[in-house]
Amino acid sequence: MRKLKEIARLRFEAKRSYSEIAAAAGVARSTVQLALVRMAAAGLGWPWPEGEDEASIEARLYGRAFTGEAWRATQSGAAVLPDFAAMRTELARKGVTRRLLWREYREREAQGLEYSQFCELYRRWLKTQDVVMRFEHAPGDKLFVDYAGLTIGITDRYSGEVSPAQVFVAALGYSSYTYVEAVATQQVPDWIGAHVRALEFFGGVPQAIVIDNLKSGVARTHRYEPDLNPSYQDFAAHYGVAILPTRVMSPRDKATVENAVLVAERWILAPLRDRVFFSVAEANAAIAPLRASLNRAAFQKREDCRETIFHDHERATLAALPQWPYQYGRWSKAKVHLDYHIEHERRYYSVPHALVGKTLDVRASDRAIEIYYRGKRVAAHLRAQAKGQFTTEAAHRPEGHRHVIELNHERLLHQAEAIGEATAAVIRAQSHRRVHRDQTLRSSMGILRLARDHGAAQLEAACQQALALKTFSYRSIVNLLKCPPRQSAPVAAPIEHGNLRGADYFAQAEVSSC
Repeated sequence: MRKLKEIARLRFEAKRSYSEIAAAAGVARSTVQLALVRMAAAGLGWPWPEGEDEASIEARLYGRAFTGEAWRATQSGAAVLPDFAAMRTELARKGVTRRLLWREYREREAQGLEYSQFCELYRRWLKTQDVVMRFEHAPGDKLFVDYAGLTIGITDRYSGEVSPAQVFVAALGYSSYTYVEAVATQQVPDWIGAHVRALEFFGGVPQAIVIDNLKSGVARTHRYEPDLNPSYQDFAAHYGVAILPTRVMSPRDKATVENAVLVAERWILAPLRDRVFFSVAEANAAIAPLRASLNRAAFQKREDCRETIFHDHERATLAALPQWPYQYGRWSKAKVHLDYHIEHERRYYSVPHALVGKTLDVRASDRAIEIYYRGKRVAAHLRAQAKGQFTTEAAHRPEGHRHVIELNHERLLHQAEAIGEATAAVIRAQSHRRVHRDQTLRSSMGILRLARDHGAAQLEAACQQALALKTFSYRSIVNLLKCPPRQSAPVAAPIEHGNLRGADYFAQAEVSSC
């Protein structure tokens, strides 16, 4: 459903072609076409109706048999092809775009090609005319990003060890206006953080970002169906931008950023080659003025400079930045336990009690924990600081909560009594270890589960030792099972023998001597 949402957004809001949507969503082009036909048959556009959950949307799209008549209808009929040679001449004129030429074409041919087919056939025609295809970039259309091959050394003040900092480069397709920044690594947090700062530098959002197939952006490379990293896809949805991975081993797909990287290495990295930096922030402070000089330098084969073209023609075409910048978050899955809490990094967060037993998606940022079920956010909490801490929202508690909890404790106590008296005593002791008694369910369930892993007899013996040591936590029981305490050697009984005098003899001898 997340990919269907992305397909709908990119088609109806961003006005992207089928091929671009397929690359951004990580699906086949035919899948995009079929999904849009289903949406049309179900009367869905974008945005999807508010208040309607994913289950009902799925039922509308897939709940009934799809005959494919609409799909065959879109493929039937022979369309009159446009004059591609004339198109090429018109596109060389300032302000003329393929979409404008397509609209004029459809005014002449009402049953003509759709826009995506129009562009695809033109691209194919271009390949037959030129050995190397030249990409035509509209203002605000694409941002190309990549890492430079060269790095910047960061020196440790105390040890003198030098570690390489990566150099992130982003360039707009139309103006070639370039952003350069040093980051510590190519990992996902640094990768997305550099994107956020680049968009703030440009002051807006392009329609698409073209990336290479590095792991931080693409989780699984594929010529037709690459899968984006979930956090990177989340970033794209936050800014309303399409992500277009290039083909593997196809540098011409991102020639703009390849050239930008080359220029950045000559204008920025080469002049800094002998400088010593003690932090990434210090390196970026040195990069900033050189980056400004690069963008103000005049083109050799083009009028003006990057900065002038950007501010005069491209800045206004960028979409507005969202109110808040994107915060990186890691995605994971967690199952809702009997106490309607999920566990994340040994901290516990409540969700609506009706979701007990379900597996939910968890997004963890630096400050918050967001919990989703079938694409809908069901809970959000500030990150807990201490391990073992419970964060519970009152609205998540069920009615008759205490009665339900009492029944659960009673059931667990019956299981413990079946194992032995010591195990039952340890389970009873759990209720005194937590502020809320329902929080003891997790520890009690964990202790009883040990009987299945180690045997009831071993668990009973470990609980007897725990009672003697007055330690009742789950981890203590586990440690006692793995490393039981050694039995102390019994004290030897005194030896009685006629030849042994004993202490009384020496006491009497001392008295007689006096």
